[in-house]
Amino acid sequence: MGRKISILAPQWWDYTTLDDEILNDAAKLTGQDMAGLSREGFKVVFYDTLEDFYLAEALEYITAWKQATAGNPAGICGPIGPTEQLPLVARIVNELGLNLKDAHFWGMDEWYMDGKEVPPSHPLSFAKADMELCFNRIDNELKMPESNIHFPKSDTTQYTKSWEPVRCAVMQGGQGDIKHWAFNDPVKREGKYKDEPPTPQEYCRLTTRVVDLHPVTVMQNARTSGGGVVTSVPTKAITVGPVETWKAEKVSIWQAGTHDNPFGMRLTTLMISKKIADSSVPMSLLSGHPNVQFNFYRPGIGTCEAEMH
Repeated sequence: MGRKISILAPQWWDYTTLDDEILNDAAKLTGQDMAGLSREGFKVVFYDTLEDFYLAEALEYITAWKQATAGNPAGICGPIGPTEQLPLVARIVNELGLNLKDAHFWGMDEWYMDGKEVPPSHPLSFAKADMELCFNRIDNELKMPESNIHFPKSDTTQYTKSWEPVRCAVMQGGQGDIKHWAFNDPVKREGKYKDEPPTPQEYCRLTTRVVDLHPVTVMQNARTSGGGVVTSVPTKAITVGPVETWKAEKVSIWQAGTHDNPFGMRLTTLMISKKIADSSVPMSLLSGHPNVQFNFYRPGIGTCEAEMH
């Protein structure tokens, strides 16, 4: 028997095509169970307050940038979603007087429309959010050179080259409803992937690229960023790929319970812990990275029990 058809979008692969045993096991996990899924190469961390959660996320920027020297430049790759850490990063840089002349930053992704990346003037622009919430708030004498800030473009050549001479100390990310990091969504169920999704090995050979977004991702971004107006959200994006992700010394995923739901957070924690890699759940492919950390806001993990509203 072949793989199940998605109950979310039949023309796509996604987590609903997994074996029910995996899905059911994930739904049963308690918070204590999740904490117990840490293993060598995969660490599960809980924070009891949002203040502690976002401060810890912001400090990953500072720790990465403090390592940067002229002879050994270093940086961080960061997401839009969450964004609450970004103003904290700027405040800490200013307070410490941390000069960022040798530090680097990579944006994870950007929307793609009309054959190119959206401009910073677009209301949903990720580059705009990074600049307004963080980099434009840093004191002039401490600012990172513009040449050290790398945002993905429709022509990915320069972006992918920028990963070669600079050490990425950490790649941060969130987790979306479709279980992606950045916009590494599951693929459409067509062509060679009509009956089976890409193997983990195939998917992990993907580099920064333009992608079609799963309908669940479009719906989620309308909910979280567009006031629910689905028609305002692009259906394509440029995303950092697994190839660049594996160049990061550490992958740190931050989940406050606002982007994915209690079940989704449990599912990827279980799959990475048990090294169950399946490209219909792209986040599960991080089970092959040697240094992954999942960070949870404890009150945000909820439960998978039925509750009528």
